[in-house]
Amino acid sequence: MQGTSSFRGAGFAREPGIQEHGPEKSISWPVFMDSGPGPVGPSRNDTGVFQHPASVQTQTDDSRDLLSLTCLAHDKLDARETIRQIFEGEIMNWTERRERFRAILSGNRCVHPGSVYDAISARIAEDLGFEVGMFSGSIGSMSVLGAPDLVVLTLTEFAEQANRICRAGNLALLVDADHGYGNALNVRRTVEELETAGICAMSIEDTVLPQPYGTDGKPSLSSVEEGVGKMKAALSARQDTNLVIAGRTSALAIADLDEAVKRAKAYQAAGVDAIFLAGGVTVEAVEIVSSAIEIPLILGGGSGQLGDLDWLAAHRVRVALQTHAPFSAAVQAVYDTLKALRDGVPPRELKNIAPAELMRRVTRADDYQRWTKEFLGGA
Repeated sequence: MQGTSSFRGAGFAREPGIQEHGPEKSISWPVFMDSGPGPVGPSRNDTGVFQHPASVQTQTDDSRDLLSLTCLAHDKLDARETIRQIFEGEIMNWTERRERFRAILSGNRCVHPGSVYDAISARIAEDLGFEVGMFSGSIGSMSVLGAPDLVVLTLTEFAEQANRICRAGNLALLVDADHGYGNALNVRRTVEELETAGICAMSIEDTVLPQPYGTDGKPSLSSVEEGVGKMKAALSARQDTNLVIAGRTSALAIADLDEAVKRAKAYQAAGVDAIFLAGGVTVEAVEIVSSAIEIPLILGGGSGQLGDLDWLAAHRVRVALQTHAPFSAAVQAVYDTLKALRDGVPPRELKNIAPAELMRRVTRADDYQRWTKEFLGGA
């Protein structure tokens, strides 16, 4: 059961409301409730109002329809600071990074995202100045399972890895959620899990996945109607309206340009925030699809004009993937290093080893040293 502003353990979607209680102002935030016996956290008193957290008294509210956490404060800033102090270290607020991603979509630039797959790669991308990170299903399958892109990775595994990426820094993360891991109801669950993980944007595609029994291995498209149903389900499931839902279609690669336009229009009408064109993308396709819809485009990458950020921006492309080369490069680096060691190369003679300074930076060693001194009395 939930109120107007939900809490699902990973940040609040909206700012708390300021309400008047006598001569002082208080801040009230409905809190997400478990449907089981007893309240989660402090429950409201007879007036629905709580005192400062230090003096909160709890009592069971039989209706359990809504919890309000109210902190008396002399002004809004004090109240919000109190809320921040209460929950600092227990939750993360993902809204600010989602607002940054939305600003890119609503702007007039096109950006290349950094392809990331774990906490370290995400920090490297952020430190190098990438505004957006991209975590794909294929890279998730390889990095988590060591398996090819055959949709054998589960939603739970994908969401857990996405959360590790998000919590490692402040990178705005776009993820490829494949087909939503099932039908429209599964899509709802997918949105719930990935939103809680902290992502900023996700795509749901219209390819039939995983490969059905008895087929020749060639990809096929689900019906437009099923695709529209999935898009609507995704939109209805999100708690934070800043979370971007992109309708992804492989129609250019599997069918033709007319089919791609039809699906882009249908998904736009369903309410998605962007259209992701995956595979078979050409200059003509970008020009025609862009002129047929009003929402931004996300592309799977390309060369020539399809790699020209200015040209892409002029055709309402806001995010253009390059490749997932970082993961392949990491695989090659590990292979070369282990092979060299196996062949007898002394460790001191190994090439392309990250220097100590870089390792300290990507592991945020200075932060941990400061926390050790502050909380453990260490040096």
